[in-house]
Amino acid sequence: MNLLVTGGAGFIGSNFISYILSKYPQYKIINLDLLTYAGNLENLKEVENHPNYEFVEGDICNRDLIGFLFKKYDFQGVFHFAAESHVDNSIKNPETFVKTNVNGTFTLLDVARGHWMEASNKVKREFVNARFHHVSTDEVFGSLGSEGYFTEESPYAPNSPYSASKAASDMLVRSFYHTYGMNVVTTNCSNNFGPRQHAEKLIPTIIRKALAFEHIPIYGDGLNIRDWLYVEDHCRAIDLVFHESDAGETYLIGGHNEKTNLEIVNDICGILDEKLSDKLEENNMYSFKELITFVEDRSGHDFRYALDSSKIHEKLKFNFAENDFKKIEKTIDFYINFKSRDNIESISFN
Repeated sequence: MNLLVTGGAGFIGSNFISYILSKYPQYKIINLDLLTYAGNLENLKEVENHPNYEFVEGDICNRDLIGFLFKKYDFQGVFHFAAESHVDNSIKNPETFVKTNVNGTFTLLDVARGHWMEASNKVKREFVNARFHHVSTDEVFGSLGSEGYFTEESPYAPNSPYSASKAASDMLVRSFYHTYGMNVVTTNCSNNFGPRQHAEKLIPTIIRKALAFEHIPIYGDGLNIRDWLYVEDHCRAIDLVFHESDAGETYLIGGHNEKTNLEIVNDICGILDEKLSDKLEENNMYSFKELITFVEDRSGHDFRYALDSSKIHEKLKFNFAENDFKKIEKTIDFYINFKSRDNIESISFN
């Protein structure tokens, strides 16, 4: 079975491709990625020569290219990861986010519909099980106070150009199910962490700055709260939803690991203190926490995200693989190993 993965050279996409190729030897993955700043083929070194993997450099907004790929490979599934995703960048350049996240998603949906379906609510026989899986974010729901959780029924209230563009893409996916009867599913996840994440994101920034003995910037007072999801858990959840859920369903995937940004930086610095005590001594420091620096908060900074994931746990029996401390320690070890090879600045982690 041939599957299209968009944005597979990025953080979550590259982890997902490695996961799928390892678990399903009968699947062939075609990875379509434009290789913008957020994508890097180094993320896929371990699978680049895999017989069931192929990379195509290209834009999801290019309808001719998408149509060509569908005709060539007769995809039975699409995993749509490709997106502009950094909030700060969306504030500076919102047009790019609308183009990729809205127009690109529409192009993929429309080409898939034309290839898989004869007419509205009439699927071609050979594509009766073909499915479009849209990967989205908890940021479409806006901001929470100190209590409560988003659910699959929560109203959308995006507060940044990034989250607004993702909300629009979610609505397009929903409309293709209700209007055309297309087999689609959507998952909205909380903040991911793990290997291969782009250096601009919070956890890689903390680790990268600490390893370089530079100031670690934290927005505002550091009390903004996020629910952290380990990327391997996210990949397993996507796999489960794609294979087991009903068409038209939406599932929230949270990590059940809420922490303030200040707690995250203190946790990471504490682990680094133990692992790299010799480096601290060399730099006449007692703790990496001495590098924490508070900077001006960004515009429209949501206070708290938190997801109620009971639906995926109850309906699809999803469970986490290991404890949260082990996951963050594995993530830190990944970046330490790259630092030791002088690659931490050169490699791009989406």
